Amino acid sequence: MRIFDPHIHMTSRTTDDYARMAEAGVQAVVEPAFWLGQPRTNPGSFTDYFDSIIGWEPFRASQFGIRHHATIALNPKEANDPRCRPVLDLLPRYLAKDGVVAVGEIGYDSMTPAEDEAFAAQLALALDHDLPALVHTPHRDKARGTQRSLDVIKESGIDPGRVVLDHLNEVTVAAARDAGVWAGFSIYPDTKMSPERMVAILREYGPERVLVNSAADWGKSDPLLTAVTAAKMLANGFSEDDVDRVLWRNPVEFYAQSGRLDLSGSAGDSPTFAGNSILRGGS
Repeated sequence: MRIFDPHIHMTSRTTDDYARMAEAGVQAVVEPAFWLGQPRTNPGSFTDYFDSIIGWEPFRASQFGIRHHATIALNPKEANDPRCRPVLDLLPRYLAKDGVVAVGEIGYDSMTPAEDEAFAAQLALALDHDLPALVHTPHRDKARGTQRSLDVIKESGIDPGRVVLDHLNEVTVAAARDAGVWAGFSIYPDTKMSPERMVAILREYGPERVLVNSAADWGKSDPLLTAVTAAKMLANGFSEDDVDRVLWRNPVEFYAQSGRLDLSGSAGDSPTFAGNSILRGGS
């Protein structure tokens, strides 16, 4: 089994997680820029963070044979903080980088006017840089937030086939499918979506334009839930080809639209990155 996790925050995971993921069949990941939990106070902290997820994290992943790509954006939550708004001016520098395969995460957290502006501005950047967009749907009032997201996506003029609407559930999946965007689902231990519910959605709607991710971060999450979902699919009558489509070929198809997806092999030949290694105390 081969797995491509299209949304996972490896900055908040350990090297042990990388080892477990590789053993479970994870061969590629995409790490979206997101809120780190602690509010950032100036654009410079974003510069260091963006540099990390396009530099250090690909190196760290490569030590375990995993290909790492990133998406770059000002996330919805911090779009409300005036101290962070200048980050929008930094984005063109990073959206031109190799290994950046989409603009994201963008979208809504609380559906404020500031979030409206940041969302529209970053969809425009996706168009300018010929990149797909990864859109975060809000955890509160999800149905209204999903519809509002779809309205903004339509107004932007971006091809809906170049957008994934993430963190969907049974209430919102039909609207996403009707709009022609890709449907993203985050499998969590207690919230968002479970492997069993995901199997039921796949049975009802089919495997086309579906991305299944773990979205694992610093909260209660599990980077192996993509593999658990694959096992649940097989146990419930889906074929190995269905699993490969959902867990590998679909994310490859979506992110390949960036023209920057590189799955040609491990980049783990170098023992260090910027003078650092994953070994404490050196080799």
